Amino acid sequence: MLQPTCLAVREPQYTMSGNVEVLVAVGDEIFVVDEDEAQTIRFDEPSGEDSEVQNDDYGNLIGPVQKMIVSPNGKFLTLFTHDGRIVVVGMESKQIAIDYSCESALPPQQMAWCGMDSVLLYWDEDLMMVGPLGDPVHYFYDEPVILIPECDGVRILSNTSLEFLQRVPDSTESIFKIGSTSPAALLYDALDHFDRRSAKADENLRLIRSSLSEAVESCIDAAGHEFDVTRQRALLRAASYGQAFSSNFQRDRVQETCRTLRVLNAVRDPDIGIPLSIQQYKLLTPVVLISRLINAHSHLLALRISEYLGMNKTGSGDNALGGAKITASPSTPDAHLLEILLDKLQLCRGISYAAVATHADNCGRRKLAAMLVEHEPRPPKQVHLSKITTSCSGSSLLSIGEEDTALVKATESGDTDLVYLVIFHIWQKRPPLEFFAMIQGRVLARDLFVAYSRCHKQEFLKDFFLSTGQIHEVAFLLWKESWDMGKNPMASKGSPLHGPRIKLIEKASNLFSQTKEHTFESKAAEEHAKLLRIQHELEASTKQAIFVDSSINDTIRTCIVLRNNRAAAKVKSEFKVSDKRWYWLKTFALATIKDWEALEKFSKEKRPPTGFRPFVEACIDADEKAEALKYIPKLSDLVERGEAYARIGMAKEAADAAAQANDGGELLERFRKTFSQNAIFDTLKMPFQGVS
Repeated sequence: MLQPTCLAVREPQYTMSGNVEVLVAVGDEIFVVDEDEAQTIRFDEPSGEDSEVQNDDYGNLIGPVQKMIVSPNGKFLTLFTHDGRIVVVGMESKQIAIDYSCESALPPQQMAWCGMDSVLLYWDEDLMMVGPLGDPVHYFYDEPVILIPECDGVRILSNTSLEFLQRVPDSTESIFKIGSTSPAALLYDALDHFDRRSAKADENLRLIRSSLSEAVESCIDAAGHEFDVTRQRALLRAASYGQAFSSNFQRDRVQETCRTLRVLNAVRDPDIGIPLSIQQYKLLTPVVLISRLINAHSHLLALRISEYLGMNKTGSGDNALGGAKITASPSTPDAHLLEILLDKLQLCRGISYAAVATHADNCGRRKLAAMLVEHEPRPPKQVHLSKITTSCSGSSLLSIGEEDTALVKATESGDTDLVYLVIFHIWQKRPPLEFFAMIQGRVLARDLFVAYSRCHKQEFLKDFFLSTGQIHEVAFLLWKESWDMGKNPMASKGSPLHGPRIKLIEKASNLFSQTKEHTFESKAAEEHAKLLRIQHELEASTKQAIFVDSSINDTIRTCIVLRNNRAAAKVKSEFKVSDKRWYWLKTFALATIKDWEALEKFSKEKRPPTGFRPFVEACIDADEKAEALKYIPKLSDLVERGEAYARIGMAKEAADAAAQANDGGELLERFRKTFSQNAIFDTLKMPFQGVS
C-alpha cells in the first residue's frame, strides 16, 4: 500500500465547496480530500508553442511529488517533483503556469510563496526564487535561515539578522526604473528640477497633465512601500507637488499616508523591532498593533499611537496604559492600585476609565473595576454592556454585577435608550419580585418598563401591578385584553372566544369593585359583560354576526329590524332604556324596514312621550311624504309643524303654521327665501308686519 509523501491544506474561504480541503500526494497522483469525497487532480499541459510535453494526460507525467504548498490566496499549488522540477498549477483552471527544472533533484529543506508572484526554495546556503518570467534568482547565506511567509513577501530569519524579501512594487518600479518615462517618474523628476529652480519642471508637468492624478497616486503608493524615511519624504513631496496642479484628486490621500508612515516608522525603530510593511499593517489593523505593543511592554508608544490615531475615543489606548499596570500588580490592594491608576490616567485627555475597568474585571478584580467605573464621566460608558473594539471590551457596571448603580446612573443621565438597556439586562438576570422592587422607586425606569410591557409583555406587567398593589391597572389590562380578543376574525357566529372574553370583563369588574375610586368602571364593565352575553346569544339564535361589540342602541335597532321585538324589549328592560329613547329607536327602525303599518300602530299605543316628532323625522328621512302627513298635523309645536311642512315642500301649510306661531316672524322670513317663487308669502307679508 502506497504511503502519502506530502500534504497541503487549502483553507475553506478559497474552496468552491466552502470546506477545508487537504491535498495528498500518493505515488504519481494528487488527491483532493474534503469531508464528503476524495478526487484526483488532473493537470493540463503547459501553454505555449515551445512546450516540451505534448500529451493528453499530462498529469501522469509529473510523477511522484516530494513537496507541495498552496499559495496564500489558495489559487495556485506549487509542486517539487521527484526529478527536481518546480511545477506551479492553477487550482481551478488546472493549467500549469510554471514548469522549471532545478539543478538538483534533492528536495529543498523549505519551500514558501513570496507574495503571490514567486516561489522560494531553500537548500543549505542557497535560496532560489522562481517566478513566471525570466531565470531564477539565487541568494547565498553563510548560516541557516528560516522562511516566514507574509501576505506580500517572505521574512528571512537567521541567527544574526532579519530580512524581508518581496517583489518590487509596480509603483516603485515605474518611478525608479532606469530610463522610465512613466507619469510618476516624470513627476518625481519634475520635483528635482523644481528644487534646482529649473524650467524643465514645468515642461515635465505639461507632458503628464492628462495623467497627473495617476502620477500622484503612484508616488503616494511608492512612498507607502518604502522603508527608507528619506525616500518616503521625497516621494510624498513629489505627490504634494503634483497634487497642487491636479483638481480631481482626493486631497486627504497624502495626509492619510503620512499618518500611516509615521506609525510604521515608529514601530520599525530597532528599539521596538516590529518591521511591518504597509500591506501587513492594513491587514493587521491598528488595534492589533496596539495590543502587540502592550504585550511587548511598549506602553508609552502604544498610548502615543492610540492618541495620534484618535483611538482613545474607543478606549483602546486607555486600556494600553491601565491594563498592563493591573496585570503586573496582582498582589497590590485594590484601593492602593486605584490611587496609582488615577494618578496616571488623569494626565490623559479624554481617558475612558470604563475601558480600563473592563481589563480589571477580566483579571478577576471586580471591586477595582467598580471603583474605576465610578470615575467615568460619561454615563453611557459606565453602563453600556458592549465591546469598544474588536480586541478590547468596554467595561460597564452591568458586566461587573453592579445593576443597582447602573440603573441609578442610567436614570440620572436621562438617556431613555440607556435606561432600556439596563432594564432589559436586569430583567434577564434578576427574579421578577427583585426586578419590580428595583424599578418601582425610579419613575423614569418604571414608566419606560410599563410603556414597553403594555405593547409586548402584558402578562408580566400584570404581575408587576399586582406586586405593587395597583389592582385597577390589572383590571384595565384585562379589559383591553378582551377587546383585543374581540378583534380576532374567529370571534363571530357563536364563537367560543366570547366565553373567555366575558370572563375577562367580569374579572376586571370584580377588580374595579375592590377600589373605591373606580366604582364607575366596575359598573361599566359589569354592564359590558351583560351586553356581550346577550349579543352572543342573539348571534347564536339568528346565525348573523352583527350584534357583538355594537352599542345598546344599535342592538335594539337591529333586533327591531329583524322583527325580533321580544329581544328588543328584553334589552330595553335589562339596561333600563328610557321611554323617550325607546320611541326614537323603534320609530327609526320601523321606518328603516318601511313597515308603515306597524309604525302607525306603534304611534297609537299610547301618547308618545317624545311627541310625534320622531315619527315625522323618520318618515321624512325615508322620503315618504304621505306617511309624514299622518303625523305632521299632530305636532303641537307650530314652529316644528311649519318646518316639517317646509321639508316636504308644502309652502302654504308651512306659511299658515308660521303665521299662527307667536314668534314665527323669523321662520316666515326663512320660508320666504326658501320658497322665493311662491306668491303665498307676498299675501302674508303686510298683515304679518302689521301684527309685529
